[in-house]
Amino acid sequence: QVQLVESGGGLVQPGGSLTLSCAASGSIGSINVMGWYRQAPRKERELVATIANGGNPNYADSVKGRFTISRDNAENTVYLQMSSLKPEDTAVYYCNAEVMLATNWRTYDFWGQGTQVTVSS
Repeated sequence: QVQLVESGGGLVQPGGSLTLSCAASGSIGSINVMGWYRQAPRKERELVATIANGGNPNYADSVKGRFTISRDNAENTVYLQMSSLKPEDTAVYYCNAEVMLATNWRTYDFWGQGTQVTVSS
C-alpha cells in the first residue's frame, strides 16, 4: 500500500557528514508525522528525530545540534542531515511515516527497510 525507500547510508569518518533520504509512495492520502529511528547492534530501536506535517521537528537529546530533519511534502520525502558524526551514531537507520491511506482514510504506521550508517576511522 505504501512503500518507504531510504537512501544515503554508508561509511563515514568521525566528524564527517551524511544525509539520508526517505521517499514515500503508494496509496497516500496524507502523511502526518515522518521520522527517523535507529538500531545499533544489541540495542533497542530508538527515536532519532521526527517532524510533523507543518514542521515542528523533535530530536533525541543525543543528536540535538548535530542532526537536522526536514521534509518535502510535495515529494513525500523526509531527510536527515547528520553532521559531527560519532562512532556511537553507528546503526541501521529506519524511516517511519504515519500515513492516512487514500483507499480507506485510516492512519497506519509504515517503515522503510533500513539503511546502514557506519562511523569509523
